[in-house]
Amino acid sequence: MSIVTLLPFIVLIGAMFLMTRSAKKKQQAAAQMRDEMQPGTGVRTIGGMYATVKEIADETVLLEVAPGVHAVYAKNAIGAVLPDDEYNRIVHGDEPDAETVVPDDASSLTESSEAGEPAEAGASDEAVEDAKPNLTKKVEAVEADAEVKKDGKTDGETEAK
Repeated sequence: MSIVTLLPFIVLIGAMFLMTRSAKKKQQAAAQMRDEMQPGTGVRTIGGMYATVKEIADETVLLEVAPGVHAVYAKNAIGAVLPDDEYNRIVHGDEPDAETVVPDDASSLTESSEAGEPAEAGASDEAVEDAKPNLTKKVEAVEADAEVKKDGKTDGETEAK
């Protein structure tokens, strides 16, 4: 056999080796993360449920899913061990101390939306709220419905027959 006929098999074996190696690394990282779990830490299960660890056994974990509600899960069902600040932000709605405002585009970093003047670092929250679009158009829809009922006509309708 020549090396040209063996080359595809060698490449295939190499690719399989690399794929299994990366999968093995991911499994080891997940196992290490589960081993670092301690009672009182917040976790997310693979099903997306957030809970607090109460007890840890060899193959299972006792989770408190709500105050006074406990459930036993397999250790493999823990998808992520969360830092305390992230767990409190997600579950309890705690806001971080320093509020970070991320602009939608680069122009908002250099110019204000109204006057074309440079934006100030300490801009008030009212100015930021004014720049946000109103996604609830209920008031305008109610006014438009009232106008249609007043005329008795819809768009495109005329009195001519």
